[in-house]
Amino acid sequence: MSTPSGFDELIHPSTRLSVVALLAATEWADFSFIRDSLSLSDSALSKQLHTLGEAGYLEIHKEGAGRKRRTKVRLTGRGRTAFEGHVAALRAIVEGAGPAADTTAATESAAAETSTTQDRQQRAEAGR
Repeated sequence: MSTPSGFDELIHPSTRLSVVALLAATEWADFSFIRDSLSLSDSALSKQLHTLGEAGYLEIHKEGAGRKRRTKVRLTGRGRTAFEGHVAALRAIVEGAGPAADTTAATESAAAETSTTQDRQQRAEAGR
């Protein structure tokens, strides 16, 4: 099976995917909010933000100084497009899974067969 169009190796690791998914739901997010929401250490989050920022997926804005320093983060247009493409690729992978598709078809077929059998039984009983 080939990798679907839009699959993004940079976003795919679970921590980065979680960061991007969280940011996709908001305009800007504080560093501390992201850290606490995803239960990450400062250093782990900083590393992921740096990687995503280097790719042009994030805009990072720092304001204040010293202990009052505040870091805000948001997805760029490029980051949002990459995230949406990656989600679409993941959906395509899941929807194209053989066993799940076969199970659904088998379930629908079995339900139709049961319904047909019940109809026959009801008609047979009515004719008696």
